[in-house]
Amino acid sequence: MTAEPEFLAARRERAAALSTTLALPQFKGKTGWEFTDLSGLDLDAFAPATAASEEADPARLFAPAAAVELRQLDAGEASVSGEFPEGVIVCSLEQAARDHAELVERHLGTVISTDDVFVARNEAGFRGGAFVYVPRGVALERPILLTAIQSVSGSELHRRTLIVIEEGAEAEVWEQYLSASADVEGLFNTVAELVVSDNARLRFVAGQDLSEKSWIFGAQRAEVGRDGRLDWVALGFGSARGRVRMDTRLGGEGADARVTGAYASHARQHIDFDTTQEHAAANTTSDLAFRGVLQGRSSAVWRGNIIVDPGAQKTDAFQESRNLLLSKRAHADAIPGLEIQANDVRCTHAAAIAQVDPEQLFYLRSHGLGEAAAKRLVIEGFLAALVQRFEEGPVRELLGDALERRLNAVLG
Repeated sequence: MTAEPEFLAARRERAAALSTTLALPQFKGKTGWEFTDLSGLDLDAFAPATAASEEADPARLFAPAAAVELRQLDAGEASVSGEFPEGVIVCSLEQAARDHAELVERHLGTVISTDDVFVARNEAGFRGGAFVYVPRGVALERPILLTAIQSVSGSELHRRTLIVIEEGAEAEVWEQYLSASADVEGLFNTVAELVVSDNARLRFVAGQDLSEKSWIFGAQRAEVGRDGRLDWVALGFGSARGRVRMDTRLGGEGADARVTGAYASHARQHIDFDTTQEHAAANTTSDLAFRGVLQGRSSAVWRGNIIVDPGAQKTDAFQESRNLLLSKRAHADAIPGLEIQANDVRCTHAAAIAQVDPEQLFYLRSHGLGEAAAKRLVIEGFLAALVQRFEEGPVRELLGDALERRLNAVLG
């Protein structure tokens, strides 16, 4: 294999050294980690992921039609199927670092900092990864699908993704994190950097349907330039426990971001999302909506923060989190926050946690529906508000189908 470029080797060396100095965040001891207990996590018990010895083809979370796919199993070589326009790059991040060193060096690590043990371990240990580059003025007609599969129990798989959409370009990228089987007990650690340049457009859909015996940790951050637009979707279905951080920084005037999240948990799953909408320039807008459905003794937490930097006047920001509890033992926390340092803004938030409304069930049952069918209809109506945030067409259908399949698994 070709030697790793010097800039990446140096980054890895610094990250590896840093990771040895960083401790696991303490439950109720570090802001943002108050609800996810890591006392049962032993990082030393997981071996670095290697190339898989056997092929795996688990059920997909989604499969956009006519997509160009970059697929990687464990830490093996990534494969690409499909064609894309000249100038567009879809390949593993390691390959991009060798073949397009100037591009990768210019952007890697500029959006997200190595500020915790998981990010440091990711930078030191990722293999393969994904790199998507769309040059200036190019509008992709076909979606790009990035698929990462973990197949080995006891492995620590670091997934690193870098997406760069240049000025005036447009792209739709889907990324899915999967386990080869329901018995995989692994640690999945993802870091994603999204660069949306001036007047560019990116739709990024990231979903995980990992084994419910696995841990997941994520640090994902987007930087949106002047008049750029980001449409970001997050689906959290699998894993036993963990935490995913999603940060959006609107760095250019006129930038806009829409963030949509959905999770559906059961048994003893624990889902934790921590989101930030940072308005760093004037006349920027953001709209975030998360909805969760919880069954059994599962738990979820959403912690959201809107930050308005000094000088970011005319900011218009909204965030909401709504949770539907399907059992008396399920538990959810929704914690919105505001940090406003400008005086001409509109920032609002909403949060709600409730059981299924008995009056709605009574109404539906009085019209001839059985209890199970009535309950299912209420849940589908609750989640439909998220799906309807998207225009009619393939995206809405794919997300609706993914939610329906997850509901079938949760409701049994």
